[in-house]
Parts: sequence; structure tokens; C-alpha cells
Amino acid sequence: MTPFKDVARFLRESRVNEALTDRTIVYESHVRMFWKSGRYDEKEKMIYSVIQKRDENDKKIDVEIEFNVGDLRCVLDLGDTDEDPTIVSERLCKGLWCKMGFEGIMNGKFLKSMFSRPYKFLIHCIVHALSHQKRAYGEPSHYIMNIITCLVLNRLYNISQVMFDHLIDNIKGEKYIMYPRFIQMMLDDQVTDLPKDTADVMNFQNMTSKTLKRLNQYKLKKEETERRAKHIICKIANPR
Repeated sequence: MTPFKDVARFLRESRVNEALTDRTIVYESHVRMFWKSGRYDEKEKMIYSVIQKRDENDKKIDVEIEFNVGDLRCVLDLGDTDEDPTIVSERLCKGLWCKMGFEGIMNGKFLKSMFSRPYKFLIHCIVHALSHQKRAYGEPSHYIMNIITCLVLNRLYNISQVMFDHLIDNIKGEKYIMYPRFIQMMLDDQVTDLPKDTADVMNFQNMTSKTLKRLNQYKLKKEETERRAKHIICKIANPR
């Protein structure tokens, strides 16, 4: 943990600490019910859904869930505002990535493995906690890199709106189980007596010593860099 302790302390003191460290127990049936009935009201800018619980007579009853971007912001304690930007200058981002030890091609792929050890750890934490994707954890999306840029530079960024937009896209699309922990946090915030069955608990892979050991192995694959420029940081492929 020694190579990462400064970054770990930075994350604990950052505005994404709650989103990264909250230990809410997630129940698969709750999350599936939310996504199955989820809908978005464009006029109200509100997400609605219906989940079930049992009343005092042990009968199933429907409970309506509703939340907007402000509610998401509050529950996750993200500390941003509606006025904060959701777009970050590409020049600003790439300038910072150079300082983060990026050793890839600036107009190529941005792989986690191409950054220095501490920032690999930072990217790993943010990607696994805040990414809406089900895969490609080794290649952070642009908005994830925007979040990291603004955290490192202490700049304003509307993380809540970006996440809320992905929730809306999922409701309008295939409705896979996106953000299960955050959805459970929203449900628990509105309904305190949902049924809780240990057999229904979703298991997540947490960071272990093996994860840290893997992140500490800092080296590029030969095919990810040009032989003649392997010592140049932030080189540009086919510059014009």
C-alpha cells in the first residue's frame, strides 16, 4: 500500500469519498425491480420507478420511487451543483495526464497501464466506483478522465449530472443493472423497510492485496509504445 497511501488519503478527503467507500448492502431483487419499472419524465426531469415491499399484513404492496439529479447528489454527497460544468477542456486534461506520468500516445488510447503507479491506483478506484460501463475497466472513458482531472486540479465538475444522464440513457435503452450500489442507496434513502434476504445479496469484488500488487507492477507492453520514442512522455502519433 506504501506507493498508494498519498492517493488513498487524497481520495478519503475528496468529494467522491462517500461514493467510493459507502458499504451499502445491495439486494439484487431491489435493483432489478427498480430498472424493470424505471422511467424518466422529461418535463419533470425526474426518474420514477416502482418496487415492492410487504405491509403489516404481510401483503405485497407497490412503493413509488422518485428522484432527480439533486437527490442523487445529496445521497452520494458529491458536493457539486447544477451550475458546475460537465465538459472539460481536452487540452487541460491531456496536460495533466503528462504530469501523471502518461507514457502512451496522446492521440491514441488512454489505458490505465500507461500511467505511473499512484495514478494507476487513482484511476482504478474511480473507474470501478463511478463508471457506468460493465467492462473495459482498463480503458477509462472520457468522462471518467474528466472527473479525475477535476479532482486532481480541484476544479468544479458536475459529477451528479453526468451520472444522472447515464441513468437516463439506461432507462431509455437496454436497462441493464447499472450502478447497483448507488441505486440501493437511493432506495434505502426513501424506503427504510424494504425486505432484506441474505440469499438476495449481490456480491462485489473488493480491492485486495492482489489488486494492489497488480497495480504496483508498473511497466508498458512493447506493443503499446514505439521503440524509437519509448522514453518520450506524451508523444503524438503521426503528428501533422
